[in-house]
Amino acid sequence: MIPSRSRFVGIRGLRYHLREWGREGAPKLFMLHGWMDVSASFQFIVNALQADWHVIAPDWRGFGQTEWAGSDAYWYPDYLADLDAILRIVASDESVNLIGHSLGGNVACQYAGVRPSRVAKIVALDAFGLADSRPVDAPGRLEKWLLQLEADSTFRGYPDRDTLAARLQADNPRLTPDKAAFLVRHLGEPNGDDAIRMAGDPAHRRVNPISYRRAEALACWRRVTAPTLWVEPADPALRRRLGVSDEAHAEGKACFRNFQEVEVSDSGHNLHHDQPEIVARIIETFLLSNKP
Repeated sequence: MIPSRSRFVGIRGLRYHLREWGREGAPKLFMLHGWMDVSASFQFIVNALQADWHVIAPDWRGFGQTEWAGSDAYWYPDYLADLDAILRIVASDESVNLIGHSLGGNVACQYAGVRPSRVAKIVALDAFGLADSRPVDAPGRLEKWLLQLEADSTFRGYPDRDTLAARLQADNPRLTPDKAAFLVRHLGEPNGDDAIRMAGDPAHRRVNPISYRRAEALACWRRVTAPTLWVEPADPALRRRLGVSDEAHAEGKACFRNFQEVEVSDSGHNLHHDQPEIVARIIETFLLSNKP
């Protein structure tokens, strides 16, 4: 296993944790994790990379070892602003390669449309956006948020790490026991009396009061100039379950000027856990290609 190291930096008033692998001075890869995940989740892909890379992966605000925001909700634009600040600190004026899973992939794609000159290439792992929200649903969404603010947000506790590992494997039957055991060392944190809970701010569980507007995401994607690769599981079950139709998905992909797509068999949403060797090979083939 390739060892990682930690760095803590001040980002927009928060103590931010960056996990790094590889040699300082090597080409940089920024890996952006998804919701309810942490930077260490990319360990399996890092282990499978063949070229010389300096991999940098933040724990998003309120996840892992990064400080909690202390707010009533986590606002999506903050992820863009946090990424922008991280890049200013550790990548100066370089054009960067962004690899993101789920939430992290959506942040990468949207950021590349907001700051096109800042991004060299993008790899999005099962990051297809969300279904468009309906204005008629806004009052109910806001009411739900207000009701959640009245109650304490908590994560479910587990008696020990083995129980949490078993939960991860129940959620993803492809996850092997050794990978589950590794993940819980980073996804779990003490919860008193030797119990374990997920390492993150329970405020993430609250519904976001701001509705998702897919047209705004598409507008950002249309401004992306970087070559873009979407890596998706062959089975689109999750996307369809979340309400993103085949037609909406095709419209999203058509927004990118320089777009490729690769499907991975025998994988679910967590491609970086299920098929890390295949995904690493796909990533490196794309990044090392000289094709503009």
